[in-house]
Amino acid sequence: MKILHFADAHIDMANTGRQDADTGLPIRVMDYLRSLDEIIDAAIAEKVDLVLFAGDAYKDRNPAPTFMREWGRRMIKLSKAQIPTLLLVGNHDLSPSLGRAHALEEYATLEVPYVKVLDKPQFLGPDDLWGLPLQVIALPWITRSGMLAALESRGESGQDIYEQMAETLSELVDGYLNERADHSLPVVLAAHASVQGAVYGGEHTVMLGNDLVLAGSLVKDPRLDYVALGHIHKMQNLNEGSQPPVVYPGSIERIDFGEANDDKYFVIADVQKKNTQLDWRQLRNIRKFWSGVAEPQHELSVTQDIIAELPGAETMQDAIVRLVVYYPREWEPYIDEAQIRAAAANTFEFHLIKRPQMSIRARMDGRAVGEMSPYELLDVYWENIHLEDPEARSTLNQLAKDIIETPLADD
Repeated sequence: MKILHFADAHIDMANTGRQDADTGLPIRVMDYLRSLDEIIDAAIAEKVDLVLFAGDAYKDRNPAPTFMREWGRRMIKLSKAQIPTLLLVGNHDLSPSLGRAHALEEYATLEVPYVKVLDKPQFLGPDDLWGLPLQVIALPWITRSGMLAALESRGESGQDIYEQMAETLSELVDGYLNERADHSLPVVLAAHASVQGAVYGGEHTVMLGNDLVLAGSLVKDPRLDYVALGHIHKMQNLNEGSQPPVVYPGSIERIDFGEANDDKYFVIADVQKKNTQLDWRQLRNIRKFWSGVAEPQHELSVTQDIIAELPGAETMQDAIVRLVVYYPREWEPYIDEAQIRAAAANTFEFHLIKRPQMSIRARMDGRAVGEMSPYELLDVYWENIHLEDPEARSTLNQLAKDIIETPLADD
């Protein structure tokens, strides 16, 4: 069985900024769609037996109709080519509210040929998979509220709930393997989740809050022949050199600067009993990211020192560039931001992050910091940043008092 596995498309993650004149779409959205086209074209050209998308088609569960149209065009292309396609629902596809439709709902509602949406834990055999000699265990993203409702759990702490969820899913998968699986056929586990031991990339802007973490023993069960994962944006095989491969292909485009150095991939897996082989396919047209730091040394040459830290013109060409600058606050008037931006004019986007530093020579009137109250320290801070407005000081001091004197809520 030749399975094309990809995940974390997030096609509208960056849906603002410069637009393409021909399509009217944001150019960054077109970056994501270009990778998606490369994946879909490979599936059709190589006549794969199955496409398995492991979750997170969009930024959230409320994509604009334009982006739904663009995703739909690619799914219909697979459908018309009669390539069986499984769409696993991820956390960004789901509403946190029970009973609300998810972002991939229409493919199930309209019963699109050769497309099946996996929005609940389930076992699929050949009869469910268009007659393919394959079995799939699906674990879409499980919300905490959904699991609470299913388990009728009350009163546990957040961590206890996640541990209970992981244990319940492990028992479910074990039951499928013991009671329903035909072990003469390959078994694939498809999950949108974090797995114990996985390396997180820099997708902190995408992944917020606590995570359900699946045990490594669950995904490395030798009764499985391939584990297709989504949710973590860094490509990796968590069972390198052993069977089954446990694969995060990663996101299809760089999401933020935490992924600046990550190449992007999809996987074509030749799935066989106890001998699955991987073919990692690097996506060719990924937008370049570059991030650096400048710490100018002289106030009269501060602008030139900052520009000197920018990469060469070839690196900056059409790239998304970030330069973080640390400098003494009193040097601010000497920084010519227009000149710096002109030096980075050939970038796609340029982010100049200024981090002025307060002088360490704060007047403490001979007192140790430990002897001063928080309010006295605040007064020293206002003096050193030259906050002269008494009304602003009063407002900020009152906010600080509210924060300092408000008791912490019990867990």
